[in-house]
Amino acid sequence: MSDDKQSKRDRIAKRIAQELPDNSLVNLGIGLPTLVANHLPKDKLVLLHSENGFIGLGPEPEDGLEDLRLVNAGGVPVTIVPGGCFFDSSMSFAIIRGGHLDVTVLGALEVDQEGNLANYMIPGKFVPGMGGAMDLVVGAKKVIVAMEHVTKAGEPKILPKCTLPLTARREVDLIVTDLAVIRVHHDGLHLEEISEETTVEEVVEKTAAKLTVPRKVAEF
Repeated sequence: MSDDKQSKRDRIAKRIAQELPDNSLVNLGIGLPTLVANHLPKDKLVLLHSENGFIGLGPEPEDGLEDLRLVNAGGVPVTIVPGGCFFDSSMSFAIIRGGHLDVTVLGALEVDQEGNLANYMIPGKFVPGMGGAMDLVVGAKKVIVAMEHVTKAGEPKILPKCTLPLTARREVDLIVTDLAVIRVHHDGLHLEEISEETTVEEVVEKTAAKLTVPRKVAEF
């Protein structure tokens, strides 16, 4: 992975880490969202949940110190903080479906201005399955999408209406990309912050959905 791409991913993860409330229980989806664990503020107590059966996910292990018996839902080696606990899948999904998660952070293929999410399937392409995404977006109190703003081909991923099969309807609360922080309101998408490396004009150009833009936009 290029340094530029990793920098974009870390920027997204760091901004999301700032969004997580103190004393919260948070699920991190596979891929980019797992990087959030590396950027949690030390003055906050945030417990991370993984649907394959534990609470207490820590940052990535140092090179050479990985324990291949200790992996997240994506099969990537992780660490566990002191006091972390392990349980079976039925307990894990009881936590999710019981509404005990404060936040879930997921990747996305598409998000639209109604807060609809498509993140598990591209017709005609092989996918391993939806995983826990459908349960997570309905069970968590807040849903944050972590993704790059456009596709590899440069096409917008934030749309007026999702074109891919939906994972959930009207469940997304916040979208954090390498270019912007966008909050979903009942009247559509509101731009709140932009990356220090971009402009409002670029964000608007690369967003297919309509954005409500305030007079002054903060940077992250």
